[in-house]
Amino acid sequence: MSAVADARAWEPDIGARIQGRRERVHILTGAVCNNNCIFCMEEDRDARYVTNSATTDETVRAILGKSRGAEEVCFTSGEPTLNPRLPLWVRWAREHGAARVSVMTNGRALSYEKYADKLVAAGMNRFYVSIHGHTAKLHEGLTRTPDSFGQTVAGIEAIARRKGRGLELHTSTVLTKRNLPHLAEIYAFLRGLGVDQVVFNVMQANGRANTFFEQIFPRYTEIAAEAARFVAEAAEREPRVEAFFVDIPLCTTTALPDYNRGYVESYVHYEPRGAAHDLALAPRDDDGGPLVQIRRSDLDDAERKKQPACAQCRHDRACEGVWSNHLRRHGWDEFQPVPR
Repeated sequence: MSAVADARAWEPDIGARIQGRRERVHILTGAVCNNNCIFCMEEDRDARYVTNSATTDETVRAILGKSRGAEEVCFTSGEPTLNPRLPLWVRWAREHGAARVSVMTNGRALSYEKYADKLVAAGMNRFYVSIHGHTAKLHEGLTRTPDSFGQTVAGIEAIARRKGRGLELHTSTVLTKRNLPHLAEIYAFLRGLGVDQVVFNVMQANGRANTFFEQIFPRYTEIAAEAARFVAEAAEREPRVEAFFVDIPLCTTTALPDYNRGYVESYVHYEPRGAAHDLALAPRDDDGGPLVQIRRSDLDDAERKKQPACAQCRHDRACEGVWSNHLRRHGWDEFQPVPR
């Protein structure tokens, strides 16, 4: 039996994994970012600055009070490590009983050893580090920020050296036309640095990813074909390939082992009452206070579509649909329902 076949023997069904996922809480901490990624979905930085600058000590305490005992509290949006209050808020999250406290970061600040130690000591135990290539030329061509590659790599290495303390180290690589041909090199490079899971994120066709769509966004079928080729080759060298392809319609990835078919986490975050998202959405968990709960699905559902044939697909319940901005360019030809 081949390594790929061996891997398939213990894979859980992707639909079951998606249906069983647990919700996590996001706390918006970064009003600014020190990278300038060409695919950033937060193109409206003025609005982000206003919303995220409203996150204060009082705000964080209120969110943690609403989320006591949450499986995961994740600090995100903009670049959280630029917020000097982050270590304190991490400690509060652990004190409120969060089993996992995480951060989505470009990792540059983690290259400063004392700062990395400060976050770990406060209770941070999972790091999601964004890195978009295995070379400075590839990564910095996408972040449009000179010298960002060296700092990010140093940050990954700093966390990898601390993994004996129960830390988890994941990376996030946003797939573009530029880095898609280099899946194997990126994966080998990051695993060599000590990364536990290498996540390849398909772009959300929003913000700058929509503005520069034609230059950077591969078709879903191109991504799926490259992913299947890469995983099959990697599986000949290791029994379980720790690479995951996230936010790509499941009907396009049937050639991938279920283990490597990832999914977008379910999460909630809170925004000040009267913020842009609050005005456009019916508030959830509304206690009349200054914060309004917003789920990821509240934002994404309006931007994703399904065709009538999707109802016949075995993945219909688990699938969230296709980004409307992608459909406007390419239509439905790529998407064929998978027989039940």
